[in-house]
Amino acid sequence: MPGTDLVRLRLALTAFFALDGFVFAGWVVRIPAIKEQTGASASALGLALLGVSAGAVVTMTLTGRLCRRYGSHLVTVVCAVVLCLSVGLPPLTHSAAALGAVLLLFGAAYGGINVAFNSAAVDLVAALRRPIMPSFHAAFSLGGMIGAGLGALVAGSVSPTRHLWGLAVVGLLVTAVAGRALMRCEPLTPADAGRSEPSAPRRTDRRTRALVIVFGLIALCTAYGEGALADWGALHLEEDLDASPGAAAVGYSLFALAMTAGRLSGTTLLERLGRTRTVLAGGSTAAAGMLLGALAPSLWAALLGYAVTGLGLANLFPVAIERAGALAGPSGVATASTLGYGGMLLGPPAIGFMADWFSLPAALTSVAVLAAVATAIGFATRRVNTG
Repeated sequence: MPGTDLVRLRLALTAFFALDGFVFAGWVVRIPAIKEQTGASASALGLALLGVSAGAVVTMTLTGRLCRRYGSHLVTVVCAVVLCLSVGLPPLTHSAAALGAVLLLFGAAYGGINVAFNSAAVDLVAALRRPIMPSFHAAFSLGGMIGAGLGALVAGSVSPTRHLWGLAVVGLLVTAVAGRALMRCEPLTPADAGRSEPSAPRRTDRRTRALVIVFGLIALCTAYGEGALADWGALHLEEDLDASPGAAAVGYSLFALAMTAGRLSGTTLLERLGRTRTVLAGGSTAAAGMLLGALAPSLWAALLGYAVTGLGLANLFPVAIERAGALAGPSGVATASTLGYGGMLLGPPAIGFMADWFSLPAALTSVAVLAAVATAIGFATRRVNTG
């Protein structure tokens, strides 16, 4: 593929990563308002939020096959349209059950687009022969920061319905522009991506499948932390530290800003430190930051903890997905993503029940525990070569 086409492809994929983060963050900062609207308890809300993760995980198991049959570019565009349309549905619900039902559709689109554009990004990373995967996830985080910041500005004056349907319109416009550019780019072939066809069979052996699962566990630990702060971070600041709705939304915005900064520097870190040391440093930082964010007695200390957590988690997920995709292509991305977002499947109900049994701050310390687990796995796989 010519260099200009690779640049166009990178820009189009970056736009979809940013759109995904923007739409998702716009939803999560309105969770407190939706909770009040539905009258749900912490555990009932956790089960309703399970709809996002359940829909995502079920779709992810199928999207790898869809990408191989129809191409990752087409799947990305279709899922983006569904994602934008479905984000406006939660404000129309008035019970936890109805909320969970519409979040299944939202989660299905979210899961599908994540596998599709990550698969395309893995091939582009291989074609360029540079570890640029964090830059795509930086765009996701930047979109999340903008979406959360916008939510903080309008939380006290604009209804969730108007806010989320406004996001839907913006998202559809971005999809129309970026989707046209993406569809003009031919999907990369194994030769373009620097992989040869004869090597494909070895990617399905038992050792490769086991390694993909191991990398997926790193993604799981990371996604658990991201999901916890997305779903419960604002609620913790409001209910435990008496923050206003706007200040609570700022918490997730700071988290997203820190992740953006960490991922923008991710390519440089990976080139200088390598994958293992990047994962070890990130996991350790995230564990320390989440302990501060969950247990700090003041709002400002908790906000600092959120930021440190975002900085630490920044590059763990993209490294895990890239390594799985380098081993097994779209199937590897789908498997690792399914396990990764299994962290979100586990996170909302687990934290909700732990919050009812103990307290929300205590429940959030589980994020630090899993960040430490990701660090240990990164160390254990330090000698694995994914090519």
